[in-house]
Amino acid sequence: MNKLFYGDNLEVLRCYIKDESVDLCYIDPPFNSKRNYNQIYNNIGQEDKAQAQAFVDTWTWDDRANQGLAEIQENYLGHFTGQSIDLITGLIKVLKKGSLLAYLVGMTLRIAEIHRVLKPTGSFYLHCDPTASHYLKLVLDAIFCSQGGDFLNEIAWCYSGGGRPKTDFAKKHDVIFRYSKSRNYIFNSDDIRVEYNLDLSKYNSPKAWGIHKGTQKIYQPNPNGKIPEDWWVISPINSQAKERLGYPTQKPEALLERIIKASSNENDVILDAFLGGGTTLSIAQRLKRQWIGIDLTYQSIGITLKRLQDSFGEEILDKIQLSGIPKDVESAIALSLKKDDRTRKEFETWAVLTYSNNRAIINDKKGKDQGIDGLAYFQGENNETEKIILQVKSGKVGAKDIRDLQGVLTLENGAIGIFITLQPPTKDMVKTAKSAGIYQNKYMSQSVDKIQLITIEEMLEQQKRLDIRMTFEVLKSAEKQQQINVNQMKLEL
Repeated sequence: MNKLFYGDNLEVLRCYIKDESVDLCYIDPPFNSKRNYNQIYNNIGQEDKAQAQAFVDTWTWDDRANQGLAEIQENYLGHFTGQSIDLITGLIKVLKKGSLLAYLVGMTLRIAEIHRVLKPTGSFYLHCDPTASHYLKLVLDAIFCSQGGDFLNEIAWCYSGGGRPKTDFAKKHDVIFRYSKSRNYIFNSDDIRVEYNLDLSKYNSPKAWGIHKGTQKIYQPNPNGKIPEDWWVISPINSQAKERLGYPTQKPEALLERIIKASSNENDVILDAFLGGGTTLSIAQRLKRQWIGIDLTYQSIGITLKRLQDSFGEEILDKIQLSGIPKDVESAIALSLKKDDRTRKEFETWAVLTYSNNRAIINDKKGKDQGIDGLAYFQGENNETEKIILQVKSGKVGAKDIRDLQGVLTLENGAIGIFITLQPPTKDMVKTAKSAGIYQNKYMSQSVDKIQLITIEEMLEQQKRLDIRMTFEVLKSAEKQQQINVNQMKLEL
């Protein structure tokens, strides 16, 4: 079965992915290049605070970084080459123990595991920002090239769009490093050919293409096109693209399709250890590959599950092995007890997306969320969009929490409030929720409570889920009925 892991990819790789079991790995790890680059010179600057905070939440010098450094220097599990150990030890003097070194230590740990799980014929693609690429290439060379592997390409993904500075050249490309575990690797050149950039009608004579003096071989174009150069002009995902999910670092499907077609065959195993919006898995599924996905955030897991379900039908969910996702109250409690910066919202995110069948939008605001953990929208009267506000609590709860949710509903002009709680609601909470009244519109077969109380136990043991058709479902239903009417008219005619 295909596998989806919710958790730290380092732990998952070490504990659950077997040696030499993966044919192709692609990763696009989170990285805030501007903050990193400036920090080398102790000059952080005034870059976007939200991006800077996101970077710090992911890579910072802390106990995890110290432990990772010790594992590399002590050659933990025997997975690190002498070159890797010397490289990281030397970088301590250059970069000092800060965010950038924490990032490189973390990547060294993970790339060493990826090298271990790749088959001898396997390939690895690492997608990164050009500002950090020179550091990452050192890490990759120390792991792959020192163990019989090869550096194959530095691919420049070129794109346009967005603003252009007046005092600089526009930064419009990403870097993708391509490595192989050995000299015997998969490369399906005929599967990725593209059109020639010239008018072939002008070259209708063999002599026009040239003849090799020694063999008399005529250089003629391949009828299926040429193998792409190491610079790929592929449009990024624009605001109107059908494949757009709203995930901030989502990559275009055409990019992953070329990578997967080039370096794998049907039924091969594809690994994405930094899952993001799930593009790799979606393309792998369409191209009849097996896959493994890993991510530390449940938002990524939820988006990926919904994407797969929308693309391939609900039946695909029965063919996915899920690991690390709470399946009982005890594991939900364990998730709720994680309180560090990186995981403090994971319990709320999991609860909101699970109850809404991955249809809600997570409130990503840091700090005070104003009583809103998630939002969902549905079709109301007169084609107006109505709002559902979801709130999650893992600690002690009381009637005051329900009154607060009522206040948020009024302030945000919400139609329905969903209060998800780990603890059983009190009688006063139930009474206060009932006093808020009911809601109904023409699309609903019966009325519902304006404020609804849902326990984690009900979610997990009774599979209780949000049972209101979302706006897009109403629109799809209307479109389908319209098509039925059109077809009926054709039959009558």
